[in-house]
Amino acid sequence: MAAAQPGAAALKVPRGRTAAGEIDYLSLSFSELLAEADAWCARLLSSGIRRGDRVLVMVKPGLPLIAVVFALFKTGAVPVVIDPGMGLRSFLSCVRRSKPRALVGIPLALALSRIFFVAFASVRIRVKVGRSLTGRIAAAGAPAAEAATAEPGDLAAILFTSGSTGAPKGVCYEHGMFEAQVKIIRETYGIEPGEIDLPLLPIFALFNPALGMTSVIPEMDPRHPARVDPAKIVQAIRQERVTNSFGSPTLWSKVARHCAETGAEMPSLRRVLCAGAPVPSDLWRASSAFLKSGTLHSPYGATEALPVTTVTAGEIDPGSTRGACVGRPVAGVTVRIISLNDEPIADIGHAAVLPAGQVGEIVVMGPVVTKAYDGLPEATRAAKIGGPSGAVWHRMGDCGLIDGEGRLWFLGRKAERVVTGSGTLYTEPCEQVFRAHPRARRCALVSVGGTPAIVAEARVEGRADGLRLAGELRALALGNGHTAAIDTFYFRENLPVDVRHNAKIHRLTLARWAEGARPFRVA
Repeated sequence: MAAAQPGAAALKVPRGRTAAGEIDYLSLSFSELLAEADAWCARLLSSGIRRGDRVLVMVKPGLPLIAVVFALFKTGAVPVVIDPGMGLRSFLSCVRRSKPRALVGIPLALALSRIFFVAFASVRIRVKVGRSLTGRIAAAGAPAAEAATAEPGDLAAILFTSGSTGAPKGVCYEHGMFEAQVKIIRETYGIEPGEIDLPLLPIFALFNPALGMTSVIPEMDPRHPARVDPAKIVQAIRQERVTNSFGSPTLWSKVARHCAETGAEMPSLRRVLCAGAPVPSDLWRASSAFLKSGTLHSPYGATEALPVTTVTAGEIDPGSTRGACVGRPVAGVTVRIISLNDEPIADIGHAAVLPAGQVGEIVVMGPVVTKAYDGLPEATRAAKIGGPSGAVWHRMGDCGLIDGEGRLWFLGRKAERVVTGSGTLYTEPCEQVFRAHPRARRCALVSVGGTPAIVAEARVEGRADGLRLAGELRALALGNGHTAAIDTFYFRENLPVDVRHNAKIHRLTLARWAEGARPFRVA
């Protein structure tokens, strides 16, 4: 891209406000961003980092993150990216398992590596990165770095899952998988060089240089995405004429409410990609108001396989309680439904593939499907299924079905389904029923001692208010066949969710909490 459009803006990082109140950005062209990556190549090589080294990246979003990661790719090193929001204990466990030889991080990260020296025992090289999101290190006229050669099957990076339904796992990405992702994302959504992106999930900014898009870094703390000020997001979109953005349903719901309350419009937006959890019905409905010139898309996938399917607002029935329709497979990806089975499956020929309309486990195969977890052979055996000619199928860990039109429906995580004496309940279709209540926009189906129950994110004022709300939710339950047996309700002011998207509810954690909490039961 630096050769094709050297003077085009590649990156804009906020650094304050102008006298007129506009966002003041540090702007770098593609040629300048390449120079930064080359300067980091020189620094990393001089520090002793070699081709094939695993390098833990603990850098804030902004210029240093993008320049460092592309410099690591260029040197042939393997970036290891762990979400710091998963909690210190889980984070240190991930560091210990990934065994990085080097650490590239801000001063706080380097200090942590000394304090928790057991977890960081494999680290031999430490490279400091400044705290500033706009810090530049490239010198004028510095020589360009030579890129290491890489085969499609070579290890490119280790990216950790969020661990929303279990311990976080390192996913091994090959260079060919990244190339396939870029190609599929470009073709599926019609993204063109010269577009402008506002990535509300920092790691997605790393795709933009390969897509030829300008990355506008948002004014938000990625450690606390729910605290984002939607006015700042809207201002950035309007000021920079942003055409594309990726973010979770939680973040875009906040933006949608802000636009509804203020009348703000974002005419430049062509598309919003919303993922991380099912898009709620009210956001699908609201999308036509804040995306007058664009479309809301919801890609479905996981760290291990992304994207798998995609769906647009025009294909959704916002009033459905069948589950979340996540659309049709993207080009090159095959989706099947197999019988629910918690045991490893060595070969896809041994799996019971189900016909359209039947609920089972979602499995996928294609060029964006990863093959293994790092250092976890048992987890790899549990999640991967072999196929003909070396193909690898990934078990998404999700329940779903394929309808008669070839569309995939997500019903919930396999580990979070609730099995009762009269049948199996799935989280998404059940929760859709109760989310219709204005005081239960966020809720979770859990099993408490084998009894299905709903935990709603709601503040209740005393026992009487709780019983009144439980009665209203019970009435909704009775109106739907698959929820009629649910008569037990719990209320919490906040539900535990993942930090990455602030959208995935930790239902298994909630189930343990509910065992010691007082329920509201309505006959």
